[in-house]
Amino acid sequence: MSDESGVSNPPVKTPSLLDALVPVVALLCLLSLSYYLFRDDASYGPNQIALLFCALIAMAVAFKNGMSIDGIRQAVVGGISTGLAAILILLAVGALIGAWAMSGTISTMVYYGLKVLSPSYFYATAAIICGIVGFTVGSSWTVAGTIGIGMMGIAHSMQLSPAITAGAVISGAYFGDKASPLSDTANLASAAAGANLFDHIRESLWTSVPSLMLAVALFALLGEPGNLDASPVLATMRAHATVSLWTLLPLAVVVVLALLRFPPFVTIFIGALVGGGQAVITAPDSVLALAGDSDIPTVLAYVKGVWAAIATGFTADSGNARVDELLSRGGMASMLNTVWLIITALAFGAVVEHAGLLQRLVGPLIARARSAGALVSSVVATSFGTNVLASDQYIAIVLPARLFRPTFEKRGYAPVMLSRVVGDSATVTSPLIPWNSCGAYMAAALGSSTIAFAPFCFFNLLNPLLTVLFSFIGFRVLRASRG
Repeated sequence: MSDESGVSNPPVKTPSLLDALVPVVALLCLLSLSYYLFRDDASYGPNQIALLFCALIAMAVAFKNGMSIDGIRQAVVGGISTGLAAILILLAVGALIGAWAMSGTISTMVYYGLKVLSPSYFYATAAIICGIVGFTVGSSWTVAGTIGIGMMGIAHSMQLSPAITAGAVISGAYFGDKASPLSDTANLASAAAGANLFDHIRESLWTSVPSLMLAVALFALLGEPGNLDASPVLATMRAHATVSLWTLLPLAVVVVLALLRFPPFVTIFIGALVGGGQAVITAPDSVLALAGDSDIPTVLAYVKGVWAAIATGFTADSGNARVDELLSRGGMASMLNTVWLIITALAFGAVVEHAGLLQRLVGPLIARARSAGALVSSVVATSFGTNVLASDQYIAIVLPARLFRPTFEKRGYAPVMLSRVVGDSATVTSPLIPWNSCGAYMAAALGSSTIAFAPFCFFNLLNPLLTVLFSFIGFRVLRASRG
């Protein structure tokens, strides 16, 4: 075979098991070394370098097996392009956080949250609320980027654990994402497995509801006993931050647009713009202070202040250090490091998939999976491994469903069983991996590192374990209907 330049290339060979293992082992070793050397700073550059280096190793393996450099390059470009929607949403969330911090939307959510919540049941309530909202809007990312931000602010004011709070937000958000017919992941899992969407939703509830109930119980146990005297914090916020029910208008706009099925980027960015407009009305002094330019007309100063909050974030100067720490955040610029991480991770994942390395690793699993329990365990392991290697939730849903669908059909299992298992593993484990687009997004939106919150994402940890357990005991092992 030859490429477009006329240079002859050797025929493409099937990768050996060693070929498939080399970049995978290199990735695990380098990422482990990265976290050992740089700790919490590993995601601010070192992990990106490790991913790029391992992408080069995978490219060398692909080239050795006869793939053209041009074909590999196109695969990388195509892989990165799949993450552009996620990158745009991430930038929109940064804009929203900056605008909402300036307008008083975040401070109002925190203020009223403090009035109705207590430490003893805060984590459990956060998971339930995020689950309800997630089911309503069908997007875990929208929940984390709106309600989740408010929950993190409340936790900060209560001096509760940000890692546990993030785990509660993510647990509820992903339950809602899995259970909602509006969810793109639910639609994708059912389509990839050849199942009906509503059959998939109903079947998923058999594992999702018990997982959420167990998660809520665990969060309740983590609640701190006693009552919080929030009056000093409430008085401080009243005195130094913008608190008004009118500032919740941007939140209401986001929820309405999400229910109307507007694209997530459009929904969130409009929420940011509404928040900026709200700030001009409810916090004009803050807008002018951020603009910091007395030589331009007032109207242009308002424009500059809103523009700055959306672009580089809001910096509070209330005179109270605690309030300033809560509200000084956001801006598209704050998301650029996460964008860097997503791009490098998708580049690595694209080469690994294009070179056939994932398929080579999965083949032996399928061959050895004789029982229903072993087969389901193989799907779960493949879905999690794809989230690790491909760094993209959508690939982790589609690829395992595509790989295991012929085996499920041959053995007579119902398509909805495969779609449920893929949803129970690929969808929920994606935010547990720091370099996965979902893990990077959640860390950036909630302000807590993936390594810190992952142990507390109880729903996400329990859901794949329950689906494996059910398969081994023969519960919900569904056979395809005949005729």
